[in-house]
Amino acid sequence: MIAVEVSVNGRRYHEDVEPRLLLSDFLRHRLGLTGTHVGCEHGVCGACTVRLDGVAVRSCLLLAAQVDGAEIVTVEGLAREGELTSLQQAFRRHHALQCGFCTPGILMAAEDLLAREPRATREQITDMLSGQLCRCTGYTAIVDAIAEIAGS
Repeated sequence: MIAVEVSVNGRRYHEDVEPRLLLSDFLRHRLGLTGTHVGCEHGVCGACTVRLDGVAVRSCLLLAAQVDGAEIVTVEGLAREGELTSLQQAFRRHHALQCGFCTPGILMAAEDLLAREPRATREQITDMLSGQLCRCTGYTAIVDAIAEIAGS
């Protein structure tokens, strides 16, 4: 077992983890944060995207032991006191989800993009979405929702 201290959505955790425990499994099964979805387990689909020290990462490609001392934000950490972020509200207004499986990962990747490029262009948004697999929406509403927040 490896001792890990990590902040997730502003809350500190001290946990002993198996050396090969994936971060995605740690978040879902140890901490009960099931908004981080697991799709492909190969880093391709983007469903497991979280922010690690302010950068979007695929949690299925990291071990929980690797995040010792880190700050993690999952989709559950976006809304504060039950109040949706402007991006989440834009997703609602534009109906930018259908089944919702990919939505948490897309929200986390979009938050990362907007943190780096607050005025992201539609081209930048589309490029970011190329790393997020959604089989339901066709992406148009998702691009529109993110573009609304970026003002593009």
